[in-house]
Amino acid sequence: MSKKHSQNGVKGLIIGIILVCLVLGYYYYLSNRKTETKREEDVKISAVQEVLMHNLDNNYPPTPREVVKYYCQITQCFYGETYTEEEFKALALKVRELYDDELVANNPLQQYLENLRWDIEQLKEQGVVISSYTPSSSTDVEEFKKDGFSWAKLYCTFNLRQGTQLVTTEEVFLLRKDENGHWKIYGWKLVDEAGQSDSE
Repeated sequence: MSKKHSQNGVKGLIIGIILVCLVLGYYYYLSNRKTETKREEDVKISAVQEVLMHNLDNNYPPTPREVVKYYCQITQCFYGETYTEEEFKALALKVRELYDDELVANNPLQQYLENLRWDIEQLKEQGVVISSYTPSSSTDVEEFKKDGFSWAKLYCTFNLRQGTQLVTTEEVFLLRKDENGHWKIYGWKLVDEAGQSDSE
């Protein structure tokens, strides 16, 4: 009888060890799977891809400030991220969706792409990167009516980094509301130290 008890105790111990191993193995499998999924997500979505995922047809920025903010995100990608030729064109087309019809008409696509590529190459050769940007707060956006259109004017500060040197520039943006009620960028100018806008 004691031998039977001993055998039962050994069997119980073995079963217990097997169950513990199964539980630990399953936990390890789940933990590993979560980590691998996270790694895959991290690899898949770059800053450029994240910007390109924004669907302007269904989710156009609702305010002048949000339009300029999205424009700045795209610009930051142009000058600070790596991307394919296909992604470059996609970014360029995305930014043109933010432009007023008159601005688009004055910048034919092929010429626009060539000018943009040249401008990006110039800054990249100098090692200039847009480290951050700050659009005017919502309360500082100036809205007005003129020539039967609704207009908005706001400023944006860009912090540029060249090696260890930091430079700050400010630009003033003019936006016009289109027939769909969307704010579109009509133009922008660099603001000089005296607070006046330079011509484009």
